[in-house]
Amino acid sequence: LVKFLNRRMEHTRVAIRNIRRSANSDLQDFEKEKLISEDEKKRGEVEVQKLTDSFIAQIGSLGADKEKDIMEV
Repeated sequence: LVKFLNRRMEHTRVAIRNIRRSANSDLQDFEKEKLISEDEKKRGEVEVQKLTDSFIAQIGSLGADKEKDIMEV
C-alpha cells in the first residue's frame, strides 16, 4: 500500500508540474502577443511557482500522514 501511495503522490506531483509548465507557456505566449508586459509575466511566473510549491508541500504532508496511518495498521 505504501508503494502505491508513493506512486500516486509522484503522479500527482508530475501533474502539478505539468500544469505549471502550461501556465508558464501561456504567460510566454501572452507576452509575445503583447497582451501582458514582461514585468507582469515575471510576476505571474513567481505566483505560479509559489502555488506549485504550496501544493507539492501539501501532497508531501498528506502523503506522510497517510503513510503513517498505513504503517500503524
